Amino acid sequence: MNRHGVAASATLYTAAVATLIFLAAPLLVTMSLSVSDTLFVSFPPKGFTLAWYGKVLRDPEFLSSLSFSLWLAGFATAGAVLLGLPAAFALVRFPVPGAAAVRSLLLSPLIFPVLVTGLALLQLFSALGWSSVPVNLLIAHILVTSPYVVRTVTASLMLADVTLEEAARTLGASRWRTFRRVTLPQIAPGVAAGGLFAFMVSFDNYPVSMWLADAQNDPMPMLIYRKASSVFDPSVATISTLMIGLAIVVVLILDRLVGLRRAMGM
Repeated sequence: MNRHGVAASATLYTAAVATLIFLAAPLLVTMSLSVSDTLFVSFPPKGFTLAWYGKVLRDPEFLSSLSFSLWLAGFATAGAVLLGLPAAFALVRFPVPGAAAVRSLLLSPLIFPVLVTGLALLQLFSALGWSSVPVNLLIAHILVTSPYVVRTVTASLMLADVTLEEAARTLGASRWRTFRRVTLPQIAPGVAAGGLFAFMVSFDNYPVSMWLADAQNDPMPMLIYRKASSVFDPSVATISTLMIGLAIVVVLILDRLVGLRRAMGM
């Protein structure tokens, strides 16, 4: 490699490391605050203790909020996959009239500000008289997470080998059997990636939950905001660190099951 190639590689490596540090610094600060041996947040943290983790993990309010957020994110992910997968398949494999307009409509929740979406859904549910907060939250979270599944599955379907599906149909397989035995294994990484995005967006969604949640149905982002607004002690950083850990675990599970590079279409 010549001198110019070495200089370009060094510049690219330095930029990549600087970007990584810039993105990871807020997370590292939050994690360091979670082990601070003080009653209030201070940086740099003073001392070291894991007592805040014990306090949070024994807090009924935190456990209730965590279980509700996991329930909401799990069912929202399932709903997003059940709706997004057939929608993407129809748009890619069939001549749908106005396919471009339909695709834009399905992806529109990614374009509109989420705060506006949450307010619009609040007005809609109020006009319809729907008073069930868990159901309203679930519908809203499915709406804002489905586009992630549509995008990743669409990309996977475009890369899938159509000739394998045609061969299966020629040999007598039904459409459902062809999809289940031939198409689905090829697009599984895209489905997994869409499910991962849907789960994390739902679990960490504050703008929609702010409009639709109540005191009895309190997602985790609402709990963090309320605690940070009242008494900003290291327990807030501890809860945030646990959420970061959950995100890392989900990514590692995805990497273990289907391979992270395959799931992201790389």
